[in-house]
Amino acid sequence: MPNVIFQDWGMVDYKEAWDRQEMYFAKTLKIKSDNRTNNTQIPTNHYLFFCEHPHVYTLGKSGKQENLLLDDDGLNDADATYYKINRGGDITYHGPGQIVGYPILDLDYFFTDIHKYLRFLEDAIINTLKKYGIESGRIPGLTGVWLDVDDASKARKICAMGVRCSRWVTMHGFEFNVNSDLNYFNNIIPCGIDDKAVTSMEKELGHPLDFEEVKSVLKNEIAILFEMNFISNEKELS
Repeated sequence: MPNVIFQDWGMVDYKEAWDRQEMYFAKTLKIKSDNRTNNTQIPTNHYLFFCEHPHVYTLGKSGKQENLLLDDDGLNDADATYYKINRGGDITYHGPGQIVGYPILDLDYFFTDIHKYLRFLEDAIINTLKKYGIESGRIPGLTGVWLDVDDASKARKICAMGVRCSRWVTMHGFEFNVNSDLNYFNNIIPCGIDDKAVTSMEKELGHPLDFEEVKSVLKNEIAILFEMNFISNEKELS
């Protein structure tokens, strides 16, 4: 059962979180590269970071600029920032009340299947929602977690995903709408899909959720599915 260093970063600027991810991602890739070069077997570390971001829109490498419906003045009026980034997927929104998860895992220690990886992340969200009485699932061809998956006219997304993977090391991850201000999604065509709505746990249940409790439930579901053991820092690895 791999040990995974878990940290809750709280509210953190998107660019700062991105830079932190890149640091851990590069560190892991270097260890793997050095192992191949030097014929060594130095183990890599695994990480899961939870956080929230101030209002920000991010566009993945396969996304379209026109799916952001705001110009610079509009971004200023919305008190939001915007970044083009190196994950997969199109445009999405991050903001307060949303659990953002960034797993940096060396999948050589789990399974080398990126589709299975995404399905496990989706399952963790689906299982978390079920504990709160919200039934959810998948829509074929569309990554993420959806409600009313069997009714195209009612289907709505509650969790979006966009990942990067190099040499089986992952970064970026998911955004899970718990108590999110859904009005911010009106400023984009979420994930480039213009015929599906976006929702949150708060909207579906009619009241705000205990944010820390939902994080705890989700963290546990991830641990179960990936058969990982959470620790708090690198010292516990020795």
